[in-house]
Amino acid sequence: MSVTSEHAIELLYQHLEWLAINKPVGIGMHSEDGVAGLVVQCEQQFLQKLWPVHRLDKVTSGILLLARSAEAAAKLGQLFEQHQIQKYYLAKASGKPAKKQGLIKGDMVKTRNGCWKLTRSQENPAVTRFVSHFDESSGQRGYLLAPKTGRTHQLRVALKSLGTAIDGDTRYKGAPASRTFLHAYAVVFEYNGAPHRLLCAPSETEHWPALPDAWQSPWNLL
Repeated sequence: MSVTSEHAIELLYQHLEWLAINKPVGIGMHSEDGVAGLVVQCEQQFLQKLWPVHRLDKVTSGILLLARSAEAAAKLGQLFEQHQIQKYYLAKASGKPAKKQGLIKGDMVKTRNGCWKLTRSQENPAVTRFVSHFDESSGQRGYLLAPKTGRTHQLRVALKSLGTAIDGDTRYKGAPASRTFLHAYAVVFEYNGAPHRLLCAPSETEHWPALPDAWQSPWNLL
């Protein structure tokens, strides 16, 4: 199976035991229908066996960690399970949100066609902290999101619950756009006792609202 991407995948950081890459939008994690998935493409580009330890939706871009051994995959997997890796995302959404910052919390239930919705019940809730910013120069509102749980489509459903589905998110009826504007922006964690703070701004900055200076250190906000 050959690499099908027209461009090399950007390597953000290389650790002895893992890699951090900038996942392009539109690439699935795993190979399907004869098309090489992200993991295979990275293995072919970086000439080594790699282990995925978390995932991003096909429509999402940004920071993704890949282990360089089964042992590293187990260690990173444990950090994710114990919520010791904090992730931050950027999103863009049209319209006026029900609230501009705070907590989005509720149980997620599956609906038809593979979609989910947020409910008022709190039995096993999905939890997301967020702030937003309206960029007057572009007339667009950006969102900085910190998921405290890890549910399928959690951030997409969270913004849908505010009445502002992510731009380009056809599944949740976001405003038409060239892509789904959700980007894995930063990760913060300790590995083998050493702290790591990785930040990756979207590559197509001209299509995103300007980020406030404070968002350059999202771990200080959420």
